[in-house]
Amino acid sequence: MRIGKVIGTVVATRKDPRLTGNKLMLIQPLDVNQKPIGDVIIGVDTVGAGVDETIIFTKGTAARLGANKPEAPIDVAIVGIVDSIDLV
Repeated sequence: MRIGKVIGTVVATRKDPRLTGNKLMLIQPLDVNQKPIGDVIIGVDTVGAGVDETIIFTKGTAARLGANKPEAPIDVAIVGIVDSIDLV
């Protein structure tokens, strides 16, 4: 799992039918200091995340399982909303 920030939404009126009903979000991956790293990615929201929220996301097979759609073309899924991060 990784952390990221939701920076926007994606609307696709034409998409794979297995994605129908899923909200697509733009995610900026973050490092442990909550600084942006890497490219922006698109993920399926499974928890009702909103723009500007810090989230936990997963990739690959774990994303399809997290979205409860093992046969869907999902590579990234938002699986949690972060309340706080404490570094020791």
